[in-house]
Amino acid sequence: MRAKPLLVVALLASLAMPAFAQAPQGTPVNIRGTVAKLAGQNLTVKERDGKTVTVALAPNSRVSALARKKLSDIKVGDNVASTSMPGKDGKLHAVEIHFLPPFVPESQFPYDLRPGSIMTNAHATGVATAKRGGTLTVNVKGKPVEVVVDSKTKIVGNTDASMSDLKPGKAVFLRATKTADGTITANNATVEKNGIKPPM
Repeated sequence: MRAKPLLVVALLASLAMPAFAQAPQGTPVNIRGTVAKLAGQNLTVKERDGKTVTVALAPNSRVSALARKKLSDIKVGDNVASTSMPGKDGKLHAVEIHFLPPFVPESQFPYDLRPGSIMTNAHATGVATAKRGGTLTVNVKGKPVEVVVDSKTKIVGNTDASMSDLKPGKAVFLRATKTADGTITANNATVEKNGIKPPM
């Protein structure tokens, strides 16, 4: 007889699970531009096309800045992201490279920094430096990929920042989520500091 309440709870839980699973997850979006204002947890950004959007920052949002790095700072085994443009030589030419946490999975996909740009997230397997750049070799799901690095490639690593650094006029980049009703939320922001703007 005592088992009946447990059965009822289990039944209610099983009915609730599909509804939870079908809840809208939102669409990932990248927000790039300059800070217009920060009001509480609401960050207004003037995007590259001149339009403004407001992003609701989560209470635990991480705010980061960037520090300049060199190709020689990348070591074998480092997890890095590179935004590249396909060149006429058939090779990928890096626009920017930044470091990733170790847990970010390997992937390669079209990216929205520039028309035709490609994002490659992978662990470095080789670094060849030259006088004006060099080559970064990464492994994407068992396939070696070479990325050409030149003097124009921006290479950066994360450094600490805070909400107080989200000042009007500062360049900012956010990986955000846009829901069906147009609401944009994020739990991260990379902001310009010491003159170093987010290149991604």
